[in-house]
Amino acid sequence: MSETMKIILGVAALFIAGFIMVGTNKQQSKEEMEAASMIRNYSAIQTMASQKCPAEIMKITGEQVFFPSETLSDKDSYITLKWVGEGGKTGGFKNASCTLKAALGGISELVIDEKVIIKK
Repeated sequence: MSETMKIILGVAALFIAGFIMVGTNKQQSKEEMEAASMIRNYSAIQTMASQKCPAEIMKITGEQVFFPSETLSDKDSYITLKWVGEGGKTGGFKNASCTLKAALGGISELVIDEKVIIKK
């Protein structure tokens, strides 16, 4: 066997060993899968709240909201977004709070200026 052939076989063996090592290390542990699942769940709840709550506040008050001033959550089953309105004197609102529960898949409570609009 020539020296060139030995080098080629050595490089090929190195690549095969690398692929085997990467393949065996790709498996996630149970804890890693649970953590990833919790992150996806929280992201889904937050995305849903960011879409539904501002649309409902706009429909009721006529004032568009963008970024909540406060966010409360257990990062598992609910998220509460709170806004401070800009048009309290001109027909908008002063404060709004919107709670979305994952089990419901929608808004469970909407309070605008201490007046309960939705309560499920």
